[in-house]
Amino acid sequence: MAKDMREPIESGCPDPWQYMHPTMRKNFGQRKYHDHPRPGVLRHVAYSGDEIWTVRAGTQRILDVFTLRKLCDIGDEFADGYVHFTLRSNIEYMVTEESRVDPLINALEEAGFIVGGTQNSVAMISHTQGWLHCDIPGTDASGVVKSMMDELIDEFRNANMPNRVHLTTSCCQINCGGQGDIAINIQHTKPPKINHDLVANVCERPSVVARCPVAAIRPAMVNGKPSLEVDERKCIC
Repeated sequence: MAKDMREPIESGCPDPWQYMHPTMRKNFGQRKYHDHPRPGVLRHVAYSGDEIWTVRAGTQRILDVFTLRKLCDIGDEFADGYVHFTLRSNIEYMVTEESRVDPLINALEEAGFIVGGTQNSVAMISHTQGWLHCDIPGTDASGVVKSMMDELIDEFRNANMPNRVHLTTSCCQINCGGQGDIAINIQHTKPPKINHDLVANVCERPSVVARCPVAAIRPAMVNGKPSLEVDERKCIC
């Protein structure tokens, strides 16, 4: 084996150390305890006596550049410029003084973000990308999540559940939204209908044919134009 190994071009995830709050780096591996002063707020205390206060807010996951800039501006002005995104698309801000927690929460809520999602709450819903990314969704998971969280927002903001509750939403039965205590899977209920006037202009037919898992979609000529047809006997709907 060669002694000098070639550095890989793709080295995986970036080193998180450079993005970590300085107080967290200083006390890495030296946490004494943590507690939950209020919904949406965590406090970690190190053996050195240093404290880190974390404020968690929910986001819509699919973030535009303007929302990202707004979140970063809040972090620069009211926190220490360090943020962390959780697996469920919450954003967390870290500060070292308790006196900075309330101004940070007020800034987030004035900007339209909800603080919560800690301890015995309904966590932010984990979901698939739907129409933004996938080519076989039964529906758009983002819209379903928006409707659900509008109803469950008080359960996210508070911590009144018997235990922590994780919800997931997937656009089809492949269920790439992940696992949760309650999973909402949306599926097709009818075979797809084809607009033959549009297929030749907007559709890559070979890709559509290859994408069907049961070979129910196949090429066809309709009115002298290349199109597609669906064998409803094979369709899994």
